[in-house]
Amino acid sequence: MNEEDRRVANMPSRRSVLVTGASSGIGWATSLELSRKGWRVFAAVRKEEDAARLREASSGRIEPVLMDIADYESVRRGAAEVEETLGVAGLDALFNNAGISVQGPMEIVPIEMFEQQVRVNVFGNLFVSQAFLPLIRRARGRIVFMSSESGRVTIPLVGPYSASKFALEAVANALRVELRPAGVNVSLVEAATVKTPMWEKIDATSERFLSGLSHASRALYSDELNTLAVVPARQAQMGIPMEKVVRVIERALTEPGPKARYVIGWEAWFFILSYAILPTRLMDRISSRLVRSLGRWWGRLPDR
Repeated sequence: MNEEDRRVANMPSRRSVLVTGASSGIGWATSLELSRKGWRVFAAVRKEEDAARLREASSGRIEPVLMDIADYESVRRGAAEVEETLGVAGLDALFNNAGISVQGPMEIVPIEMFEQQVRVNVFGNLFVSQAFLPLIRRARGRIVFMSSESGRVTIPLVGPYSASKFALEAVANALRVELRPAGVNVSLVEAATVKTPMWEKIDATSERFLSGLSHASRALYSDELNTLAVVPARQAQMGIPMEKVVRVIERALTEPGPKARYVIGWEAWFFILSYAILPTRLMDRISSRLVRSLGRWWGRLPDR
């Protein structure tokens, strides 16, 4: 046992947290950071190989839980597993981070992809919260949802993702008020684009979406589809550093009086304030022109 492991083991009381979507990106980084800070981290992943990687990266301190938030039975099993481990202590925090992003014009996005978007980002996150709330109530803990500026403003081509985040914000808003008498705090983290492997998954989803389009659909949205083919990779290059996002998540999980919302990044502030202050029709015109030209402009820029 090294010095760090001894320090964590000797702590008088360790706060506990379940982090969903912990196999990569924000969930992975948050799990490791909280573990280093002495938290007892239960990390929800879908694959055993991801669980093994987390154990290795944390020197065995992180306790993976095999759980797919879109599979309700696996969520029930995960909740039972965590409850058996914690006993009467309860769960101090739940970080609802797992999610996917489907992008494309609403007129032609396959309805099956839209259903999957909502099933994971809304139904899945709500069911995880329901399943773990008895443990959270026991500890008078808190819930933090990973959202984005897309939960408050709708940008062209991001309609499916934005629809899911709008719904997730409504879920969090309702839970925040309803759980207040129980002493359970609920917060949202609304981040702009983050440098995360999630963008590789978005690229793959966009490619699958684009490859299945008919010639007629391509003709309807040629400029927009060009933007969709170029923008995700560029956004990944320009995103907020992961460390900054993890610091804010840790604040939301630990501050004595947590905020209802934590907004991260100038891009998020810009969109939220612009849509709140400027006339809707003006923002519609700006957004329409921007999304039609962005692909051509960014496509000409050299790779970093």
